[in-house]
Amino acid sequence: MTRTGRFMTTLILAGMLTTLGTMLTDSAVAASSKKSKGSTVANRPAVETARRYAEAITQGDRVTVGQLDFACQYRLVAASSAGLKAYPAPTDPSYEACWQELIAVHAPALNRTDIGMDVLWPSAGPLVFYGDELSRTPASAFVMDAIGISPPGSGLRLTVTNSRAIPDGSFRLKPNGKVIGVPTTLVDVAVHYQDPLTSPVTYAPGTVKWTNTIKRARRAVKSIITQWVVFTGLKKHGFPGDTAVFHQPVETKPEAPGMVADKIPFTTETSRAHPDSLVWWGPDDQPGTLTAAAARAATFPDLRDRVALLNRVLIIDPNQVDALMVLTRNLYSVLLREAATGHKLIVKDPALSLTVNEFYWNIYAGAARLDLSNAMEMGGFSQPTPADFLYRMLPALETLAKTHPEQLDSRFRLGMAYRWNNDQLPMIETFEALVKDIPENRKTPKAEALLQLAWSRINKVAWNRILHDPESLRAYADAEASSATAELPLDKFLAEYTMAYSMIFMPNYGDKAKMLRHLTEAKRRFDEVPGKNDEVWRYFLHSELLKAVLDADPTFQPILASAEDKKG
Repeated sequence: MTRTGRFMTTLILAGMLTTLGTMLTDSAVAASSKKSKGSTVANRPAVETARRYAEAITQGDRVTVGQLDFACQYRLVAASSAGLKAYPAPTDPSYEACWQELIAVHAPALNRTDIGMDVLWPSAGPLVFYGDELSRTPASAFVMDAIGISPPGSGLRLTVTNSRAIPDGSFRLKPNGKVIGVPTTLVDVAVHYQDPLTSPVTYAPGTVKWTNTIKRARRAVKSIITQWVVFTGLKKHGFPGDTAVFHQPVETKPEAPGMVADKIPFTTETSRAHPDSLVWWGPDDQPGTLTAAAARAATFPDLRDRVALLNRVLIIDPNQVDALMVLTRNLYSVLLREAATGHKLIVKDPALSLTVNEFYWNIYAGAARLDLSNAMEMGGFSQPTPADFLYRMLPALETLAKTHPEQLDSRFRLGMAYRWNNDQLPMIETFEALVKDIPENRKTPKAEALLQLAWSRINKVAWNRILHDPESLRAYADAEASSATAELPLDKFLAEYTMAYSMIFMPNYGDKAKMLRHLTEAKRRFDEVPGKNDEVWRYFLHSELLKAVLDADPTFQPILASAEDKKG
């Protein structure tokens, strides 16, 4: 091959290698571009500043917060003619002033609005609740010292997840001065809350505020991603440190009336949370903690503390059976105590006391029912009302009835709660289902279910004021069936009494002589009840509607006279 031929071959090979090299380079750049898209931009000073600033807030470290907060440092630099060479001494009052501004920013998230039986744990002290303005809540509110990594907070963990450069932030140190631009980095910090019982709270996803009377579901926050705007390169502009976090803007005034005040600093982003990054605590996260909390709540002497902790458990796991059982038992007991305050009778026997207290609400629910309707918030009261206990108890009982229908006590309480709340169809259907589900050989619960079914029918008639309602006849039949099934003297007394009471709404009281016989038999059975006393008998005999019927007809004078004789 000639020299010319070899030269041409060399040129061709060189061209091929160049082309191949170009292709390989283009491929590498493209691959690198794909790999780096969305990846973390290395800016260690900015990342470290964001992390230190957030941690200082959790710890209540006023000095570090003041030294890393842009607005705090800006005011000092702007007031100085030659800038600052070093940070003020730790005792400088500027740190406390900056901290108080931060507290003011956090105040809306610490404003407790839970009243009555909607209170959440912690029942006293700070409850961090982020309302509807989540996207406008500053990033610091998600790491405030009320939650912080040491007492009194429950604990949180911070993890830097990403950082990226954004357009330079800008500001002026003097009015009409030159605009200074500084490199700006957006640092994402994930906040992980370690304790589901004291972590912050938000509204549940998808809840909308319709009216003030609708209670919106709440959830406990497990984690959220916050973003922090960090300035670098500040030292050459007279700042004592080279980095600072832009958290809140500097308060400025317009140079002249009618002019717009400077926005200091100007940035394309703010330090805030990403609402779409919210993760809530769920039933499977710490089930042991929830079970232990329900047991702990049962030991608290104060009802508010008990309900608050149980409510906290139930916003994490609405089906947590231990919490539901403790909550409903407690609220039912409180309602019965409220009844005892109303009738003022001294009843020492537990079974008779339970019967008298339930009877009080049965009669009240079909008549005045104000205490069962007027909640603390609606009435402007300083203490929870029976309505508050009832309204909180009902949904918890409904959940228990769905998830654990084998627990008959809860279903009995649910039926009575429906009755006291004047939910007419559910109060009847609940006891109809119980009568059907309880086997015939379980005579005592069967008799009680029939009796409660009768009272649900009676309450429907009493409230609607529709005389001769067929429900009166059905109530009588249920009470009669209860009498035939009952084994306990108390149940036999109640069955006879209920038959007589149901006749109030029948034409001409049904058969007056028959009604008198039922009352006479009720008195005989009542005398067999352990712990009975004449005051309790008179209370039953003088109940609102029955007393009016007995007083109006001389047929019933013997039974009234016997009660008065005992009183004398």
